[in-house]
Amino acid sequence: MKCPKCDSTQTAKNGHRRGRQCYKCKQCGRQFLESYRPWGYSDEVKQLCIKMYLNGMGLRGIERVTEIHHTTVMHWVREAGHKLHDAPDTEDMPEVSDLDELQTFVGSKRNKLWIWTAVNHQQAGILAWVIGDRSAETFKCLWFSCQILAMLLLHYRWMEGLPDVH
Repeated sequence: MKCPKCDSTQTAKNGHRRGRQCYKCKQCGRQFLESYRPWGYSDEVKQLCIKMYLNGMGLRGIERVTEIHHTTVMHWVREAGHKLHDAPDTEDMPEVSDLDELQTFVGSKRNKLWIWTAVNHQQAGILAWVIGDRSAETFKCLWFSCQILAMLLLHYRWMEGLPDVH
């Protein structure tokens, strides 16, 4: 057995701590264990807690299941969020985008709502969205939102001195 401080082999057994054999160096007097358990939680446990959070489980729910304190899980989630790359800035308005609609209801099926979205497939993302009924007026709101967005992007390009995209 070698001392981790002075690399001496002159060590003696020095009792037990939590069921594990302790040793003491005869030269420097350091007390140590043969091997130490790693501190903290494994990466697998951290990834599991982050996946549970991303799938809608609350921090205290994760705490009840894994018996890991909720502030620890919150720290892991924040740490994972800081490691994510920022979404790329969309400087260009796509020439072609898809319009999609989704029907849902609030309370009862008589209270129907439609969610209209303009989707950019060149760079993943939603350009604009509107919630309303399935009428031409709701579509016009979405259409005007897309036109305003296009004008803002052209104004941004002009202010930054970037060439126009046609």
